[in-house]
Amino acid sequence: MIKGKTIRRASLSVALGLCIASGAYAQSNASGSIFGNGGQPGNTVIIRNVDTGLSREIRVDSSGRYNASALPVGKYEVVLKNNGEIIASQPNVMVQLGSGSEISFGVAGGGSATDMERIEVRASAMSKIDVSSTDTRSVFTAEQIAKMPIARNINALALLTPGVVAADSRYGNVASFGGSAASENAFYINGYAVTNPLTNLGSTTLPFDGISQYQAITGGYGAEFGRATGGVVNIITKSGTNEFKAGGQVLWAPKKGRAHSRNLYYPKNGTASDGLIYQHLSDQETESLTYSAYVSGPIIKDKLFFYAAGEFEDQDRTTVSARSNTGSGFQKRNYEVPRWLAKLDWYITDNHLLELTGISDKTKQTMSSYEYNYTGNNVFNPGSKQNAGYYYEDGGELYIGKYTGYLTDNLTLSALYGKQDQKHIANPWGYDPSVVYVSDARAGSTPVRFGAYDQLSFPDAYDKTDGGRIDLEWRLGSHTLRGGYDGQNSESRAGEATAGPGYRWQYNSVGATNANQNIPGSGGARGPGGNGDYVIKYVYANGGTFKVEQKAFYLEDRWQVTDNVLLSLGLRNESFQNFNADGIVYVEQKNQWAPRIGASWDVYGDASLKVFGNAGRYHLAMPNNVALRGAAGSTYTMEYFSFTGIDPNTGVPLGTTPLGNGPYSSNQEYGQAPDPASVAAKGLKSHFQDEFVLGFEKQLSESLTFGARYVFRDLKSAIDDMCDWRPAYNWAIDNGYSVDVAEALGDGLNNCRLFNPGESNTFQLDDGTGKLITVPLSAKQLGFPKLKRRYQGVDLFLEHGFDGKFYGKVDYTWSHNYGNAEGQLKSDVAQGDVSQTMDWDHPELMFHANGNLPNDRRHYLKAFGFYQFSPEWRFSATFTMMSGRPKNCTGIYAGPDPDGEFSDTVEYSGPYYRYCNGKVQPRGSAGTTPWVGRLDLGTAYRPSFANDRLEFSVDLFNVTNSQTAQNFIEYGEIGSVGNPYAQTNRVISYSTPRYVRFAVRYDF
Repeated sequence: MIKGKTIRRASLSVALGLCIASGAYAQSNASGSIFGNGGQPGNTVIIRNVDTGLSREIRVDSSGRYNASALPVGKYEVVLKNNGEIIASQPNVMVQLGSGSEISFGVAGGGSATDMERIEVRASAMSKIDVSSTDTRSVFTAEQIAKMPIARNINALALLTPGVVAADSRYGNVASFGGSAASENAFYINGYAVTNPLTNLGSTTLPFDGISQYQAITGGYGAEFGRATGGVVNIITKSGTNEFKAGGQVLWAPKKGRAHSRNLYYPKNGTASDGLIYQHLSDQETESLTYSAYVSGPIIKDKLFFYAAGEFEDQDRTTVSARSNTGSGFQKRNYEVPRWLAKLDWYITDNHLLELTGISDKTKQTMSSYEYNYTGNNVFNPGSKQNAGYYYEDGGELYIGKYTGYLTDNLTLSALYGKQDQKHIANPWGYDPSVVYVSDARAGSTPVRFGAYDQLSFPDAYDKTDGGRIDLEWRLGSHTLRGGYDGQNSESRAGEATAGPGYRWQYNSVGATNANQNIPGSGGARGPGGNGDYVIKYVYANGGTFKVEQKAFYLEDRWQVTDNVLLSLGLRNESFQNFNADGIVYVEQKNQWAPRIGASWDVYGDASLKVFGNAGRYHLAMPNNVALRGAAGSTYTMEYFSFTGIDPNTGVPLGTTPLGNGPYSSNQEYGQAPDPASVAAKGLKSHFQDEFVLGFEKQLSESLTFGARYVFRDLKSAIDDMCDWRPAYNWAIDNGYSVDVAEALGDGLNNCRLFNPGESNTFQLDDGTGKLITVPLSAKQLGFPKLKRRYQGVDLFLEHGFDGKFYGKVDYTWSHNYGNAEGQLKSDVAQGDVSQTMDWDHPELMFHANGNLPNDRRHYLKAFGFYQFSPEWRFSATFTMMSGRPKNCTGIYAGPDPDGEFSDTVEYSGPYYRYCNGKVQPRGSAGTTPWVGRLDLGTAYRPSFANDRLEFSVDLFNVTNSQTAQNFIEYGEIGSVGNPYAQTNRVISYSTPRYVRFAVRYDF
């Protein structure tokens, strides 16, 4: 019993400096913490999860402080005891992912710490400012997510985070964090990395209602995190509790509630296609129906809990192909997306916790193609079904096991292991493997086309990952020491090969006037005479099974330097190994040291004003598709024939006679993998970035918080490929090698080798006999400018915490993303070859390449929130407004030639250079795309007769139906300088049209 004592709850603690000195640490990987002043040394603080009964008993140390770290997220009660008697308590303490909740027990009126009559609770958990963190993060709880009108995917949540912008639409539903490429982010579910192992674009996901808390870290993340130079997305799933719960939901987005998409048109530029429809998108339709359900509860009260959720989306889409001379079409697509989540939580004791999680994430698609008529009124013509269609299936299962042990009050151990298997099935239906694909490229001839497919993906493609981590935390006075080790292996099988019997035919011609001349690019084959017609037999195959191994260990000290100043000192060491299809390492980076330092200053000692900053280095490994593109065995051969006729039924040539000396490969690709030692420069440094952050947060009132943050990011090293033979050739001649050897070394670089752009690199190249010669080339000899990608951003926010009626947040970001390389991707043309973009293939491509980068959105306003109008009615909204991204005009090379003798050897003759109509056109100097604004509104009704169990809701997305151009064709000319390209400035895509979503939910 508590005799006559006064218990009052204050929003801020005057003793905060003392409680912070506990060395509180909010584990950002999968948990949070509660800490504070416990009054008299020897007191006991009991921390109890109100939903599961999990209880920890912490003894107050000699300085009057306590700390409970690695707590599962959720709602807790904190009780202070003295000699077994309760003297104070604090209910409803929310532990959020990666955050610390400060609950301090002080003495009112300045009395003695043993004065039982005057105990008060000072709970800075009421404040929105977490002075125990030095990084920048946004956390969304399940309750917040359920009340906002957002799309049901994790990228929609990321886009509500400051400094995050949507990536180019052609990459799919992915985002750019802080000016980075969309492939530079890391994703975690329950502490296990689920980033796409093949491309690093996107991640595994889960039933949307299974998310308990969603965390996006946009800067300053601690030493426990790595393998990202963009942002970190961390998801914690829901768990069972002592209360049995179940529920279900149906969501419907009808096609009749969706506005028509805007059509795409050829530009009006005086060409033959002037103003014609390019793609009739207004005929496209989309309708989806989603069912979800969950059940949870105790298996053994206070000990063993389960949570299970399922989600099934059935979506029907009709898509229309672009206008094409070889025939257009429309496709009927049905998507079936079954997902499930199952989780067991076993509290073996209050000090030993075990979690087991299983997740299935699959997408199944059936696609059927039909003819489409682009004449007249551009109407569907489904009368003749094409002999083409596909069945796709992507995804698989993920399993995670985690142990947490509170070994003592001051020593915590956690260990995790996970494994994931995903299949990628792409099966064409109506496909006869005996049918040869035949095409005709002869000008003016009647097109010959047989066979539905040119290339087919490997039928047994897959991705696999496995890995684990172990973390140990030890509180030692004013220091909280943490250390750990983590590793993850990924394996991908991917590739493609020529369809049918393994080859295809293509008809072509050198013309009658050149009928007996060499066929360009044929390796010496001569024309057949007559009218110059010939046929090529193509054979192509590329792919294999590839692996990446990533390992790291880290140490971190959270040191309370003074009562009000917290310093975080961390050091991470990372190692990456990339293996080719033969299981041989072709790139290895060891002992990459990444220092991290952060500081938090509680200016007044009452959590009303926090000033923080951090600085760190962050590394990123290359994904598996780099080996697919650069280290795999490839076959790409062409064999030339004359012919006497064409089979009218199959299209294959008749009466063939060889022209030349058999199969020829322009890239020396006859199936063998390149020597692993020659694939990349020796001592290749990884992709890494330095980051600096300075900010503050200010409590303006009980429910209103304001903050600002400045971010500077500088990409110090990148990996890409170069394909220029000249530096190696010149080096060989300058060092006395023969012309034959010089040409062989030049061919080695011409086949594209990985290197660090803008720096000196040393290559090992074949001299033509199989012997590797070490070729050191300076940055000047290579001819490329120094790598540059920088991001500066200022984020401002104003947040109104939920007070029972209203929650709202407004973020404004000014940023500038500039340099000469985006990073791992090239969004200008949506090139998806991670770390192997076109940018660094030849020096001329980088002339005038410095400027505003593709993810530069100078202004971005985000606002979202909800209002509980009455117990039955709730209204919500999200609003975004952002400035356009930079535009370019690229064209045919028209610049200076540093070596006159090579004036005819600019490797790429296409419109890829920073010249337009013969004039210099620097990166990003062709203006910007339009500003993009979007308003989403939602309303929900919970009838009182249903006892708060039933909810009807309607969400209207893009209320104003603002369909804004997202990207444009940026090629300004084609073929030759000054020759306009008919599609210059054609819109590639518009933003999503208005659509409505209805939902009904019932919870038992």
